[in-house]
Amino acid sequence: MVRSWCGKQAIIRTSWTSANPRRRFYGCPDQGSSCRFIGWYDPEMCARSWMIISVLLRGRNEL
Repeated sequence: MVRSWCGKQAIIRTSWTSANPRRRFYGCPDQGSSCRFIGWYDPEMCARSWMIISVLLRGRNEL
């Protein structure tokens, strides 16, 4: 069990940023709180996967 800095059990979220598309991380369960806890859940993607997903994400955002 992973705990956030505020002591609550962290939940798994998915990042949709350009820098970390579809990467999962632990975060505080209180969205918008001042805790700001982040702990990566999965390893970094290979460069090719990152490139393909970021292109697809950019196309989706342009729609």
